[in-house]
Amino acid sequence: MDFAPTARVEELRRELADFIERYVEPAVPVARAQVEESGDPHFHPPVMEDLKKEARGRGLWNLFLPDRRYGAGLTNLEYAPLCELMGRSPLSQEATNCNAPDTGNMEILAEFGTPLQKEQFLQPLLDGETRSCFAMTEPFVASSDATNIQSRIERDGDDYVVNAHKWWTSGAASKRCKVAILLGVSNPDADPYHRQSMILVPLDAPGVRIVRTLPVFGHDAGGGHCETLYENVRLPASDLLGEEGGGFAIAQARLGPGRIHHCMRAIGLAEKALELMCERAWARSPFGKPLAEQGVVQDRIAESRIEIEQARLLVLKAAWLMDTVGNKGARFEIAAIKVVGARVATNVIDRAIQLFGGAGVSDDWPLAAMYTHARTLHLVDGPDEVHKQQIARRELRPYRPQSPA
Repeated sequence: MDFAPTARVEELRRELADFIERYVEPAVPVARAQVEESGDPHFHPPVMEDLKKEARGRGLWNLFLPDRRYGAGLTNLEYAPLCELMGRSPLSQEATNCNAPDTGNMEILAEFGTPLQKEQFLQPLLDGETRSCFAMTEPFVASSDATNIQSRIERDGDDYVVNAHKWWTSGAASKRCKVAILLGVSNPDADPYHRQSMILVPLDAPGVRIVRTLPVFGHDAGGGHCETLYENVRLPASDLLGEEGGGFAIAQARLGPGRIHHCMRAIGLAEKALELMCERAWARSPFGKPLAEQGVVQDRIAESRIEIEQARLLVLKAAWLMDTVGNKGARFEIAAIKVVGARVATNVIDRAIQLFGGAGVSDDWPLAAMYTHARTLHLVDGPDEVHKQQIARRELRPYRPQSPA
């Protein structure tokens, strides 16, 4: 396993770091002010378009897509240090067109979409002209098990009719969000893994309704996380994504890269928190000496560095396996890093908040918002318990007692 970055990646990393420092970070207060002045927490700040233009000019566009027809052509391992940098600076993710859930949606449209679907839905996403959302989770079933999904996608002549009640449909509150990729049951009589299909649902289709946005720890911003309703939404059969009954398989294909991208960004989030913690430790001097000279603070900083380094290595190993043996061959490492990435980010940010004191839970510093995101990662793309169960079953399998002949 060789995790050394290539010359191209080093150049992209320098370019991305410079872009973030010179353009993105100064734009953060500008974007915040533009949103506040609009009175709409989901308003698209005009400064974002300036950032996107600069990113494209620097070749920092669609870095996540390994297919050179659509993106930068980087492997998962090559993308890891770039994605980590974006984790430190959330605004940079949309500025480079590498923001979830669009990244996962573009990946499956590129892999499973028809030429017409790519023209209608993928190309505007690739160009950063529109946004998208992914409608899977439902309020009345345990959606961590996709076989529980109750939404219906029923064939009616040349059309499909969709009836679904979804929530945590991230991004749907943005006026730039034009399409949802929806998972629903198309054949209830099939086996549990072939009952579902995916379909592309334009958000302006009759019968689609954004019921409300769901604040996360009291925060409601960006594209929002929405409860969405689809009542007798009639769509042409050409809007079906992939084959009928292939929804579960497509969902699994989407989750592999999506999960590891979350983890890459989580490492960057933890690095940012540790950086803030170290700066603050020298800036505050209770009881006659800087916090940096307090033993308990040094212990927490050391623990944070150790945890970040361990998590980064596991991310790189999982990325390397995805590149060499495929997503299925790397599924246990992906499950492990999904747990570890969220855990490390949450731990480090929590320590930073404690060191900052009252300032840590205010909006004067980014730590409170960072913690909100890190804690949510324990649930995103499947809760920690599901991933640990998958890992434990593999570990236990060789030791299972054999039944007597």
